[in-house]
Amino acid sequence: MGACGGPCAVVLLAVLVLSLASCVNGDDPYRFYNWNVTYGDIYPLGVKQQGILINGQFPGPQIESVTNDNLVINVFNALDEPFLVSWNGVQQKRNSWQDGVYGTNCPIPPGQNFTYILQVKDQIGSYFYFPSLAFHKAAGGFGGFKIFSRSVIPVPFPPPADDFTILAGDWFMKNHSDLRAILDGGSDLPFPDGLLINGRGSNGYTFTVDQGKTYRFRISNVGIATAINFRIQGHMMVLVEVEGTHTLQNTYSSLDIHLGQSYSVLVTCDQPSQDYYIVVSTRFTSEVLTATSVLRYSNSAGRVSGPPPAGPTMQIDWSLEQARSIRRNLTASGPRPNPQGSYHYGMINTTQTIRLTNSAPVINGKQRYAVNSVSFVPADTPLKLADYFNIPGVFALGSVSDSPTGGAAYLQTSVMAADFRGYVEIVFENVEDTVQSWHIDGHNFFVVGMDGGQWTPASKLSYNLRDAISRCTVQVYPNSWTAVYMPLDNVGMWNVRSENWVRQYLGQQFYLRVHSPANSWRDEYPIPSNVLLCGRAAGRHA
Repeated sequence: MGACGGPCAVVLLAVLVLSLASCVNGDDPYRFYNWNVTYGDIYPLGVKQQGILINGQFPGPQIESVTNDNLVINVFNALDEPFLVSWNGVQQKRNSWQDGVYGTNCPIPPGQNFTYILQVKDQIGSYFYFPSLAFHKAAGGFGGFKIFSRSVIPVPFPPPADDFTILAGDWFMKNHSDLRAILDGGSDLPFPDGLLINGRGSNGYTFTVDQGKTYRFRISNVGIATAINFRIQGHMMVLVEVEGTHTLQNTYSSLDIHLGQSYSVLVTCDQPSQDYYIVVSTRFTSEVLTATSVLRYSNSAGRVSGPPPAGPTMQIDWSLEQARSIRRNLTASGPRPNPQGSYHYGMINTTQTIRLTNSAPVINGKQRYAVNSVSFVPADTPLKLADYFNIPGVFALGSVSDSPTGGAAYLQTSVMAADFRGYVEIVFENVEDTVQSWHIDGHNFFVVGMDGGQWTPASKLSYNLRDAISRCTVQVYPNSWTAVYMPLDNVGMWNVRSENWVRQYLGQQFYLRVHSPANSWRDEYPIPSNVLLCGRAAGRHA
């Protein structure tokens, strides 16, 4: 869809909404957003640089929704290069057309707009959106995404006094185009320059609370390269939700949050009335970066003083044990009234085991990253469109193996075939000395096991088959493995990627084609009437 404003935009939005009404539940509410994506000057670490703003904001505006809401998000691209938005953790049930990554969508050209129409079907929880193309994520363009439970669904904790979003992560002072040029030239990036909390450096953001009340904090790691640890001076945190799953309500003094992950905690403000540090610091890095915000009691008698509380640094065993302690609350309701424990994931026979090994090869003299020896390169046409229009030569199913090959790494547009309604075991095997973070679009999975050393079939004896956490992004520790069970319940072309954005950009990703031969609207929505067509799909008719 080209640029369109005023009455024209209103008419087009109405047509799009009506065209979707046959695919979604018309009784579910609609929420409308208009976003203008621009460049703008930002100073997050005190140095002027070019950022990506949405409606003039960095970070972008918050999306607040309720389970099953329909979201109509009109994005106008005022940048000088193509742009896409993706929705980290939003499953896009039957609707990978709206996923917002290059494997599914044509980019929005400069000076034009595209309207995403998506439904947060059967989901609750804490997520974020981000720009998925051209290393734009290093310039901003990200924001929080909340999905509240419906009023008729019980939530396993009292309503908090307020609900805060924290978007934290590492940051570079170079513009995204300069960072991209470094990667395109075959080199890796230097260590980040600092950490941000909600787009600001240390003590640039304040959360005001009342003494004696309990607050919810939703924390997402939106960074590029490093895991972080999160803590609040003098306060304990009760974990209540991870990426759409209510958890056992364990208490923590600090939490490791890996790249792309989101956590939700309750904090009771039961300390003397003063200001306290909110702290994030890098994990598993020889140089430790730290950033702080302020938790201010409304009747505060004193400002923050002294050094912020220290957190863990290189301790992997500590982090592993914490990760294992995060479990599903079996009696709590999720987005539906039935208890989360009513789905007995551990009693289902798996239909396939997929083993994925990451590596860091040099190919043609340039640094790359790979999965099972294949370093992903984007095709000239989005894979979803090539699949829909049966365009030959764009990709080949099976172009990445479902187990490590041990062979030399090479460049390829890698797509793995999978069958709708299958139930797969995926083992992420990390033979490198750095922590990995993996995300799968369109799905949640059960984290049944993680440990050091080499995975073998005997490792299944240690799996948690009762109350493993269900989530969409998971870490793999150095020289270790993580195993997940995942129902293939969502037809589409889905991105499987490293959440380390350098590794993702340089090839540590592929696409999982979950296919149903039925070709039915019950399995997948039809191609949108406003679909953008590009590459070899240009000029075709949807």
